Amino acid sequence: VMLRNQLLEFLRLRFNLDDDRAPYDEIVQGISKGVVFKGANLWILFFAIFICSIGLNVNSTAVIIGAMLISPIMGPIIGLGLGAGINDIPLIRKSLKNLAIAVGISILASFLYFLITPLDEPQSELFNRTKPTLWDVGVAFFGGLAGIVAGTRQEKSNVIPGVAIATALMPPLCTAGYGLANGEWMFVLGAFYLCIINSVYSALSTRLIISYLKCPIR
Repeated sequence: VMLRNQLLEFLRLRFNLDDDRAPYDEIVQGISKGVVFKGANLWILFFAIFICSIGLNVNSTAVIIGAMLISPIMGPIIGLGLGAGINDIPLIRKSLKNLAIAVGISILASFLYFLITPLDEPQSELFNRTKPTLWDVGVAFFGGLAGIVAGTRQEKSNVIPGVAIATALMPPLCTAGYGLANGEWMFVLGAFYLCIINSVYSALSTRLIISYLKCPIR
């Protein structure tokens, strides 16, 4: 019994998320800032879309990863999970609105790119975003957990870019743009399905961590 209690105490201390947690107000303020798309945020999203579209077009994994690293599209999804976790209805509405704006701009910009590019033959990187699997659910869920845990710390780490790569929201949206530009509706449907999976499970994992940390309910 004593050994078990010592082991449990050891695990509790090692996995404690309260030691370096940022103040609740700081967590909410920091995440809320990343929700809105305007100014520099919107320009960065726009550039990331074109980089990702080029990467998909020329089948370059390195270019696609570069686009995901600079993309700010995870902001509204984490904001949605936070809003659900603290019962902040205005934040939920703002997150949904800005996510819709980001999705619309991403699809429109990638549609325009694939409409004018001379390379119209789909490559493996495009095909990979059209058939989601159960593994994508796990990646989105655990990626979201890592992202919100990192986002609630006093000392910010380099986890967020990794989460952006893991959950991979940008390539499916650009793949949908390719499908629209070329009349390939299976590309559009498959890519949208993957995007929904990534968004829903990332938001869900955010909500779970926010509840676990006992952030004050609005």
